[in-house]
Amino acid sequence: MTIKEANAIDIVAYLSVAGFEPAKVRGENYWYYSPLRIEKTPSFKVNRRRNQWYDFGEGKGGNLLDFILLYEDVSISEALKRLEQASERPKYVAEILPPGAPRIETLSVHVVSSAALIRYYQSRRIATEIADKYLREVRYKNGDKNYYALGFKNDADGYELRTAYFKGSSYPKGPTWFKNGTENLSVFEGFFDFLSYQTIHINQEVPQCDFLVLNSTSFFEMQLPIMQAYDRVYLYLDNDKTGTKYTNLALATDPDRFSDERHWYAGYKDLNDWHQHFGTGPRPAA
Repeated sequence: MTIKEANAIDIVAYLSVAGFEPAKVRGENYWYYSPLRIEKTPSFKVNRRRNQWYDFGEGKGGNLLDFILLYEDVSISEALKRLEQASERPKYVAEILPPGAPRIETLSVHVVSSAALIRYYQSRRIATEIADKYLREVRYKNGDKNYYALGFKNDADGYELRTAYFKGSSYPKGPTWFKNGTENLSVFEGFFDFLSYQTIHINQEVPQCDFLVLNSTSFFEMQLPIMQAYDRVYLYLDNDKTGTKYTNLALATDPDRFSDERHWYAGYKDLNDWHQHFGTGPRPAA
C-alpha cells in the first residue's frame, strides 16, 4: 500500500472501525472526544471533504497516516504494512481495520450498578427494565488507564460504549441483530434509539418484528442484502444528511419493501431525542 492509497482511506470510517464515533456533526465537520486523551468537550475535528483531522487540545493535525503515527507510535513503513495486511483479511466488521492492537480493551462486564451510569441512561429516558435487559456496565482499558461505561453488545462480541462524556466502542465493532423469526424488520442507527423504541412500548405489546441496530451507518450497505430478505423493513435512522442518504438508498432499491419512519420524530435529531422531549406522544409503529 502506498502513502497516497493509505491517505485516501476515509478517516471517519477508519475511526468508526477503531471504536470512535462523532459526538456531533456540523456540516462536513465531525467532532470527536479526542482518541489521544480523555476529555469532557469534543476537540478532535475531522473535515470529511478534505479528509483531514485536527486536535485542538494537542495542536496537531493532518492526514490519516499522521494520525496513525501519533496514535499507534509506529513508523510509516510499519503503518503501511499493517494497513495493507488488514485490508487483505476478510472480516465481518469492516474492510479496513486499525493497525496494531485495539486501543480500547474490554476488561470485565457486569450488571449496571454505577450510580453515574444509571443517571445517564435515565437522563436519556430509558426505562430501568429495558436497560437491565440490554445494557451492561463495561470496565475497559484505554491506553494505560481504566474506565467504565454503559455497554451495548454487538454481534462481533464488541461493545458500544457510552457515558455522558464518552462515545466509542471496543474492538471488534459490528451491528447487533435481534431475530425473532418474523417477516418484518425495524432498523435503528444507534442503540439508544432501539432502547427508546423498547421503552415506548413497555406498557404494550412490542410489534412482532426482528430488530437491527447498525451501531454505525458504515454497516448499512453491508447489511442491505439481509434486509431485503424481509417482507417489510421500517427505517428509524437519524434526521441528518447521513440518515437521509441511507434511507434514500433503501427506498431507491425497493420502495415497496422499505419504509421511512422518521415522520414520527420530524424536527428532532433521532428517535431518542424525540423520546426525551415527547415520550408520551405518538407511538412508532412497526
